[in-house]
Amino acid sequence: MLWQNLLLRILFSGGVIVAATEVAKRNSLFGAFIISLPLASILTLIWMYHDTGDAGQIAVFSKEVMWLVLPSLVLFISLPMLLVRGFDFWIALLISMVLTAACYLLGVSLLGHASATSPPA
Repeated sequence: MLWQNLLLRILFSGGVIVAATEVAKRNSLFGAFIISLPLASILTLIWMYHDTGDAGQIAVFSKEVMWLVLPSLVLFISLPMLLVRGFDFWIALLISMVLTAACYLLGVSLLGHASATSPPA
């Protein structure tokens, strides 16, 4: 039963990504709209709540996701800037990913520091 549940999650979650990719090939704005929706977060919230029923854990997770979305924006700012300046796609993607990873490290560090210094709820 557990493997069937995991397989269903994988197929459904992967299907969302495949659908967004196929839509983006035909209409980039609509594809961007679909992929910009927090579908991975929503699916994760659903699966977590289904498995745990713990609204408190969902609240903490949601707050952490909100703070970590900010560093992810670095990818979508730096990649088009590099591409329009003539960088090869793969090089631009690599640089953008490295910049994003650095921002994630900073974000996780700040988030960890903030949660360590905040009073218990």
